[in-house]
Amino acid sequence: MLLPAKAEVARLLRRYRAWERAMLAAPADLTVRAGFEDTGYTLCVLMGRRCAREAADAAERYLRSTAAAYLGDQDERPRTPGVSARRSPSRARRRFPAGR
Repeated sequence: MLLPAKAEVARLLRRYRAWERAMLAAPADLTVRAGFEDTGYTLCVLMGRRCAREAADAAERYLRSTAAAYLGDQDERPRTPGVSARRSPSRARRRFPAGR
């Protein structure tokens, strides 16, 4: 997995936090809202997350750790079992008489 440069992540995280503070100060300002949403979207793309808050948390974890430790943390996420693990053995061998 390719990881972004830490300097770029730090720069974008600072920008995101600045827009967040501006949003809290002036929630009705459409220019501030647009800047905040654009920066949040860019952070999502950079960190591979769907939510700006999750992306900011992931960016902070990435900046605090080494690349290997960050990737190791990503592997510990809960995973769903594969299709073969969910299929019972009796269903896997079922044959249909119409095919004979």
